[in-house]
Amino acid sequence: MRGRAILSVMLGLLAVGVARGQAFGPPDRGEPGDAMIQAYLARAADRLDAELLDVVKSADDWKRLRPRFHEEYMSMLGLAPEPARTPLQATVTGTLEGEGFVVEKLHYQSVPGLYVTANLYRPARVEPGTRLPAVLYVCGHAGRGRDGTKTTFQSHGLWFARHGYLCLIVDTLQLGEIPGIHHGTYREGRWWWQSRGYTPAGVECWNGVRGIDYLVGRPDVDPGRLAVTGISGGGAATFWVAAADDRVKVAVPVSGMADLSSYVGNRVINGHCDCMFLYNTFQWPWTRIVGLIAPRPLLFVNSDADRIFPMDANARVIGRLERLYSLFGAGDRVDAVVRVGGHAYREDIRKAAYRFINIHLKADARDVTDSEVDAVAEVGDPKPFPIETARLRVFPTDADLPADRRNAEIDRVFVPMAKLELPESGGFDAWKGRLLADLRRLSFHHFPDRVLPAKSVTTPPHTEGRRVETEEGIVIPEERVFGDSREAPKRVLLLVAGAEADQPRPKEIAEEGNLVYRVETRGVDVTRWTHKDPPNYVERAHALLGRTIDSGRVWDVAAVARSLKARFGKETPVVVVGSGSAGVIATYAALLEPDIGGVILIAPPNSHMDKDAPALLNVLRVLDIPEAIGLLAPRPVTLRDADATLSDRVAAIYRVTGAPDRLTVNRSKAGGEPSR
Repeated sequence: MRGRAILSVMLGLLAVGVARGQAFGPPDRGEPGDAMIQAYLARAADRLDAELLDVVKSADDWKRLRPRFHEEYMSMLGLAPEPARTPLQATVTGTLEGEGFVVEKLHYQSVPGLYVTANLYRPARVEPGTRLPAVLYVCGHAGRGRDGTKTTFQSHGLWFARHGYLCLIVDTLQLGEIPGIHHGTYREGRWWWQSRGYTPAGVECWNGVRGIDYLVGRPDVDPGRLAVTGISGGGAATFWVAAADDRVKVAVPVSGMADLSSYVGNRVINGHCDCMFLYNTFQWPWTRIVGLIAPRPLLFVNSDADRIFPMDANARVIGRLERLYSLFGAGDRVDAVVRVGGHAYREDIRKAAYRFINIHLKADARDVTDSEVDAVAEVGDPKPFPIETARLRVFPTDADLPADRRNAEIDRVFVPMAKLELPESGGFDAWKGRLLADLRRLSFHHFPDRVLPAKSVTTPPHTEGRRVETEEGIVIPEERVFGDSREAPKRVLLLVAGAEADQPRPKEIAEEGNLVYRVETRGVDVTRWTHKDPPNYVERAHALLGRTIDSGRVWDVAAVARSLKARFGKETPVVVVGSGSAGVIATYAALLEPDIGGVILIAPPNSHMDKDAPALLNVLRVLDIPEAIGLLAPRPVTLRDADATLSDRVAAIYRVTGAPDRLTVNRSKAGGEPSR
């Protein structure tokens, strides 16, 4: 396409800028840990992005791996197992007629109670029995309040209807007539989204897949000729839907994807809400998502001055895609268009998108010479909408909204939590093995089989204790706080310093014969980083790399515990100790590291759904905190000031193992005596 020539010119003009990369604002440097954590994240992002074709050398390789890739992809969206395809309950609430078009105002339920409001544009006159090509139009972040964002993009529906297509424009979760939330980790503090494996990208994908179910169920749609397109959030949703559903034959994402080096290394994630991202559990190079569309026709559209989809990332993504498509001998099916301007539609973008869809759904390669007036073509240059937006409402008044709607709370039910039955007597080992395997796959995929022992590094001047490197580029403080290291200790306690201030220390700290070390995991005190809420850069960037800040802290504890074990020998037990969230981090370190001989927890949270609990990717799809503690059996565990619900569950697991005496429960909060 002619866009290729324009792309080449643009890349030549921007060569210097591409080499530097286009950052979203200056890096944070206000806290002592900023440089360390940002360099760590950037290295990890660059490494992942470089791996796209490392395991794929041919089309046969891709075909062989694609089923596994598809399963992993759906899992990272929170869609594995796939939700049940329950009846859509599709309902048309009204129609509008205009010159050459009819609009059906409708809603359907992608899962029970999750309402998707939509406008279907179709030609005014069609011969009976004719099946037409169809377009699913997924919207970006252009809010119209109660009217729904679908009404903003009506010009696209009008063009498609007047040119022989059906076009279903669907509202987003956050900006629909029945709003939900896109900003759970961006600004709402819902870090349990990460633990739950919930991302609104999964909802937008599933809403689109069910929209395709609706289209192919219509007698006037040709199910073999389907396209999906949209801009910005709709560009991202185009990728989500087309990668998930092979019924999509053509994909035209507009300003919808960068890569990890851009999102993380250049902080472009700060310009995006949570619906733009899946949790990269399996540590994919980001372009592999787009690769799932290959070799189906794909037009990759961007603008040269778009800060949130910058040109350096655009060049890398299309270059990788061209290499991937070439494996199939399908280089002619992937193309790129770059247009002059910022993050918006312009007439030339619309014409390019329409022409590409015409080519591949109608075998019509003629130039598109007309384009509907787009009311949101350029920011700051508003135009009147062809149809008054309130007339396109599916639910005209608030009184018409369905009483059973669950959009606002869908984040709490969309991805189911694990419901674990305790094993029968004699079945604990198999139960534990299965859960640990699931944890390693879904929550700690980035961990090796064993975390290497922490290495001592040069201690900065005027500091106490020493510094250790737990993984490349992560250097944290470790200090001895009690006992004489020249004497053989009865046991070594590793006190995990949490992010919370004024944590209580257990009585065991000062017991004779103990040697006590204290470790500050990454992001605590002397390695703290800048925290801005929103956009929560560090916390959100970790999830794009298949980890969380708390899984990093688990790594730190495991690495330091191994180094202590190596220092004091196999006969000296190393016990990790933590209060609140730090105690849970210590628990997971012990689960993954056999050198840890026991755990002492003070006032642990009851669930990863709790506000102050550690966030670990997908952990609630496997187990919750009581089961994690219980899996330590038969190693000794002390629970102090724990809620009775939690301690009773842990005790039940220890009884199953036949080692109830290895669990000590102190209910001092309730005034009770220590019990076993």
